[in-house]
Amino acid sequence: KAIIAPHAGYIYSGPVAASVYALLAPARRSITRVVLLGPTHRVAVRGLALPGCSAFATPLGTVEIDPTAVEALRGLPQVVVSAQAHALEHSLEVHVPFLQTAIEKFTLVPLAVGQASAQEVAEVLDALWGGPETLIVVSSDLSHYLSYADAQAVDRATAQAILGLGTDLSHEQACGATPVMGLTHLARRRGLKPELIDLRNSGDTAGDKNRVVGYGSFAFYEVAADAR
Repeated sequence: KAIIAPHAGYIYSGPVAASVYALLAPARRSITRVVLLGPTHRVAVRGLALPGCSAFATPLGTVEIDPTAVEALRGLPQVVVSAQAHALEHSLEVHVPFLQTAIEKFTLVPLAVGQASAQEVAEVLDALWGGPETLIVVSSDLSHYLSYADAQAVDRATAQAILGLGTDLSHEQACGATPVMGLTHLARRRGLKPELIDLRNSGDTAGDKNRVVGYGSFAFYEVAADAR
C-alpha cells in the first residue's frame, strides 16, 4: 500500500530505492495512481503543495497529474498550490523514473511537504487512500553528514522507530520526517504492517565513510481484519 524510499543522487541512494520498487512487480498493472510526498529543501511553504501543472516529464515520458485527486484535495486548508516549491525540488522528481519503470501506467499526485503536522499529512493521505489502485510513496533520506559508524547507529534507531509506527521522528533523523510521520500515524490507525527492505548509507554505495548520508527503504502492507 505504501513505501518509503530515499531521494539522493542515483549513484548514492538508487540501489536502496530500487530494492523496494522491485517489490511492486506483482502490482505492475493494478496500481494506476501514485500519491507521492517529499520534503521541501529549497522553498519554504506552509502545508502540502501541489505544483499547479498538468504533468511531470522525465526522459522516460510524461506522467499526468491526477485531476480527480487534485479536486478531492481542494477543500483541505493545508493543501496549497506552489509552482515555486516544486521548481527546483528533487525529493519528488527522482522517484518518477522508478515509478515509470515499475508501474505500467499511472497518474501522479505530487505533494511537496513543508511546514505541516503529521496529522495534516495523514488527513491528506486518508482523503486519497483509495483501494489497491492507489500506491503511497514517501520520499526521505535518513541521517546527514555523520561518520559511518555514527550514521549506522542513528539510522538503525530511526528504522526501529518507523517499524514501530512511531510519530516522534526529528528532521535530524529523517529529512522527510513530516511525511514519514504522517504515514506512520495513518498506518497505525489503518493497521498497516511495516517491513524494512534495505538500510545503508552513502559510505556503502558511492561515497567515502567520513561524512555519510543514510538511506532506508520500507514497505507497508495492508492486513486483512481477521489476520490482525
